[in-house]
Amino acid sequence: MNVELIDLRLFVNIAECKNLTHGAERSFLSPPAASARIKSLELECGQQLLHRRNRGISLTSAGDLFLRQARLVLRQMDFLVEEMTSSEAGHIRLFANTTAVTEFLPEILAAFLAERPGVTVDLQERLTHDIVRSVLDGTADLGIVSGDGFDPSLESIRFSTDQLLLATPIDHPLAKRAGVSLSDTLEFEHIGLHDGSTLLDFLRRQYRRGGYDRTLRVQVRSFEAMCRVIEAGVGIGVVPESAARRHAKTMKIALLALKDEWASRDRSVLVRSRDALPGAAHALIDMLIDEAAGGKKA
Repeated sequence: MNVELIDLRLFVNIAECKNLTHGAERSFLSPPAASARIKSLELECGQQLLHRRNRGISLTSAGDLFLRQARLVLRQMDFLVEEMTSSEAGHIRLFANTTAVTEFLPEILAAFLAERPGVTVDLQERLTHDIVRSVLDGTADLGIVSGDGFDPSLESIRFSTDQLLLATPIDHPLAKRAGVSLSDTLEFEHIGLHDGSTLLDFLRRQYRRGGYDRTLRVQVRSFEAMCRVIEAGVGIGVVPESAARRHAKTMKIALLALKDEWASRDRSVLVRSRDALPGAAHALIDMLIDEAAGGKKA
């Protein structure tokens, strides 16, 4: 099969825009020229890739497969250009969960980018299933997740532990205990993060398993806000250890160990193939591992 890179980029642009005209504009082609190239591409593949409709396009099952592979090919070409142009340059697309984005990545990225002024990073907070899917289809180069059981076709590089604690007001009935199980807390009102956060998505599964069927008392946008609401006596909540201990220094909250097995999770970087990554991505993974081994917040 003889396929040109310009056709791969055109196809990806059309698929992402869900519109041939808009995809052609993004590719700096006229709609008739773009349409002719897509028809030629379909002939080359021997399969229909797009459903053409008055209000736009949708992908066939073959088109879905072609899109995934096209993204991977184009990203590898980007890696090749970056590596050949300069070992000190590059662009990394990094998708991560809430804890990573808010608790340790800002400091690590600051140190990483200070050493590499030619590197840029696109950091996005996503739910775990979105992170896995994005690494699989090439939308993300690296994905930072907590837990296990991810797609076996991905490489998982463990670099630290994501420990969860229970935070309560200092005068709460549970505050004097050395540790609790989630089942011990379900009679009390819980505080949680906003809808769309990875931690809330994970904890809701644990709540359902434990029989907690009430609405969260308050939902907030950050761990700091969560701890402040807990300090005020509104409820209790499950918080990552790094955030919990940092805020406990300035707030009147008690921290309790959670005895449940799920409260201690591996934190890992997901990649399609570590060997295929450019030097900048390798360096960032190495820094994550080194920071965790040094006992820092990662």
